[in-house]
Amino acid sequence: MSNSSPFISIVIPCYNEETNIRVGAIENVYDYLKQQKYSWEVIVVDDGSVDGSIELLNKVARLHKDIIVHKRTHQGKAHTVIAGVLKAKGEYILFTDLDQATPLSELNKFIPYLEKGVDVVIGSRDRRREGAPLIRSLMGPGFAFIRSSLIGLHEIKDTQCGFKAFKSETIKKIVMKLRLYKNAHSIKGSNVTAGFDVELLFIARKLGLKIAEVPVKWQYVDTRRVNPIFDSWNGLMDIMRIKLMDIQGKYS
Repeated sequence: MSNSSPFISIVIPCYNEETNIRVGAIENVYDYLKQQKYSWEVIVVDDGSVDGSIELLNKVARLHKDIIVHKRTHQGKAHTVIAGVLKAKGEYILFTDLDQATPLSELNKFIPYLEKGVDVVIGSRDRRREGAPLIRSLMGPGFAFIRSSLIGLHEIKDTQCGFKAFKSETIKKIVMKLRLYKNAHSIKGSNVTAGFDVELLFIARKLGLKIAEVPVKWQYVDTRRVNPIFDSWNGLMDIMRIKLMDIQGKYS
């Protein structure tokens, strides 16, 4: 990589991901990117992990200078992604999950859209969610129905896929308008922040940005960080808060 801004920044949030790091998730990201012709950086933001994640991440970063690790206090996925986005220097920014449920190679499908001027490109998973437990498979359509009923975004099939790319100036403009996750504070336990992705896309639509939804490969990865009942309830509350704040004109 040159000293100039990279073509793309890959932002990866991490919370207690020791198992996935040990089986090579970050190395797989590196191995894929080093074969590409464009310049890049990887920013892994550790969300106050209490397992061996940060030690393993630092070890990987010492081996590969284009992988940057930032450690933060535990504030939840939304604030972890935001922190990575604000540190990113790429012309484009992709955020993706460390477990690589959607493999980074799917980025190849996004780049033509970004280069044609699309502001936001999001991954869309098959509705069948192959391999996922039944309750997870049912959560998706239910969440989409409630979201569409309250705040719209009818044209988007899958707001929750953790694989999204933006023009750098676009995502930073959106982040400045966030309301649900405007103020960071320390938390305890897992926090999936389902409303984060919805608010990002809601604001993008408010700004009149071009959004493309692209089918991507996705494989269920078992994780203790997802609590279907708790996360669904929080997602519903977040959608209601977005609706209320929109009525109050806070997204104007």
